Amino acid sequence: MSQLASPTVTLPADVRLMNATTLLLAVVAVAGLAVGLLMILAEHRWFSIAHIRVDGELNHNTALTLRTNVASRLQGNFFTIDLDASRQVFEALPWVRQAVVKRAWPNQLVVVLEEHRAVALWSSDRDAPDKLVNSFGEVFEANLGDVEEEGLPTLNGPDDTSAAMLSMLQRLQPVFAGMDTRIQTLELSGRGSWRAELDSGAEIQLGRGSDAELLDRTQRFINTFPQVTQRFERTLQYADLRHREGYAVRLKGVSTVSDAPEVPDKN
Repeated sequence: MSQLASPTVTLPADVRLMNATTLLLAVVAVAGLAVGLLMILAEHRWFSIAHIRVDGELNHNTALTLRTNVASRLQGNFFTIDLDASRQVFEALPWVRQAVVKRAWPNQLVVVLEEHRAVALWSSDRDAPDKLVNSFGEVFEANLGDVEEEGLPTLNGPDDTSAAMLSMLQRLQPVFAGMDTRIQTLELSGRGSWRAELDSGAEIQLGRGSDAELLDRTQRFINTFPQVTQRFERTLQYADLRHREGYAVRLKGVSTVSDAPEVPDKN
């Protein structure tokens, strides 16, 4: 015997619409309830920032002082805290160059800090230095007393020249090491003229030109100056390397202009 198929019942359009509307309202209600529960949980004290872990090589700060200084300035909990705003809070602290802030479940912040490494003092107007230059050539503010025993050289030049000046200083220092001396102050005028003061107290006018020209001019002076000192047996007070064919020097009690002999080709 064959079985008769059950007839398919087609619901009226208004009933189908009512069922769909009911289903949609149920989904919206469940979603709203879930959002509400999440918001309640998000505001729960369980998720308040309870600990800040500070990583990185710290020489001028401690993790304890950093946490103490920023704790009251951080707003929000694990879910609501603004990481970018928190990063800016850390980077506003003395000696902090860069900060990376991340969440760590369930109520912790992890902060990786990079401190400035001071390599020079900075002054832009020939007054006493009031800022520092880091190893990237960036000027930053910090307590100069923190580095007063490090004997850092001073850079003095127009704004936005600190990186170029640091590069020149790092290239000139090995050259002056040939005189068993080092640069204490390096200045760059607004017209592009360089001047150095050595730790011996001598002043060196380097003049203008490309980096290669300045280095070549200085190297020729270092190579030939011992002949002058041997002749007069006096201490150097001043040297002017801006002469085309030589340089002028002032020794203690003696002034002279010396032709710079050709430096033998070592190749």
